[in-house]
Amino acid sequence: MSDTVLNQFTPPTEEEEIDVSRKLKIGIIGTGWIAEAHIESYKQMPDVEIVAAADLIPGKAEKFFKRYGVEGVRLYPDHKSMLDAEAENLDAVSVCTYNVTHAECTIYALQKGVNVLLEKPMCVTMEEAAAICKAEKESGKLLSIGFQPRMDDNMKMIKKIVESGELGKIYYIQTGGGRRRGIPNSTFIEKKTAGIGALGDIGCYSLDMVLNAIGYPKPLTVTGYTSNFLGTNPLYNNPADAARFDVDDFAAAFVRLEGDIILDFRIAWAMHIDTPGDTIIMGTKGALRIPSTECWNGTVGGPMTLYRDVAGEQTQTTIPLCPEGDSFGGLFYKKIRSFLDAVKNGGEAPVPTSQILYNQAIISGIQKSAELGREIEIEIPEI
Repeated sequence: MSDTVLNQFTPPTEEEEIDVSRKLKIGIIGTGWIAEAHIESYKQMPDVEIVAAADLIPGKAEKFFKRYGVEGVRLYPDHKSMLDAEAENLDAVSVCTYNVTHAECTIYALQKGVNVLLEKPMCVTMEEAAAICKAEKESGKLLSIGFQPRMDDNMKMIKKIVESGELGKIYYIQTGGGRRRGIPNSTFIEKKTAGIGALGDIGCYSLDMVLNAIGYPKPLTVTGYTSNFLGTNPLYNNPADAARFDVDDFAAAFVRLEGDIILDFRIAWAMHIDTPGDTIIMGTKGALRIPSTECWNGTVGGPMTLYRDVAGEQTQTTIPLCPEGDSFGGLFYKKIRSFLDAVKNGGEAPVPTSQILYNQAIISGIQKSAELGREIEIEIPEI
């Protein structure tokens, strides 16, 4: 194999200089765990001023900003009161709330004429996803979804290899991931706040890793399965958490994609094995193996391997990891910076809803198929 694939991507060595002539006024909706990554990134940006925030829990937002040493933020008891008072003063908001409130917070912000960076998963249901996309279209504002692993140089390499044509026509993908033990707690494990479990928490990242690499083809049908055997069992989970656990801790699916592509997917918060397998992208000319990875942290599990036949011989080439890669915080910074640059310069959303709508369609399809116990067609509404 030529050096074309290995040499076609060079990670950037310098960050672009930030224009500080215009300050961006930011609001944060929800001040829980994920908001910590947002504020840590915002604090590093000289062109950002956090001016408003909202949280449903009394006193939580005040403690949050005091902990991070950010003063002068106007605080509100909910997203509507904040946006009603601040919309004309805001350039953008970060939506960092429970999964089940992603849609209502995002839609209201868009209707008020505010750009939105929405944390993943996009929402819980396809009906919510369609409503979000409709509000975005009608508002003319920018909406980007929070998939920071896309900013990692190794993740970009996967897409570069696929787009190079070295694999030929893609026809089969295996992806997913998981943890032998890694069940979260707090609001992640109840339908009333999370809506979905491992499928939406980390499964959406595994789907995005491969779907983004192959150009996000439309999903057509799905056979899905979900379970929560370990999450509800006090032998494997904190007894108090096991008692209230009512979301999935494991999901698997067989998805048919447009272009005659098969997607074999599995994800787990907990299981009796170290990994459900590597990610594999198979094509008519070659295949790519991506070692089992916690891709939600923006990493791959090790050097990738490219399999090809060359001069009649079966070969395999190691694709070296891009130097150092990025830390979780670094990727968050890049995610937020790319969104703000698009807001400033009138650019496109770094992670557009037109793609994540398909991601959500697969997740919702897996849930529906699992409930019905059969294969279903994936219905995607016109926006």
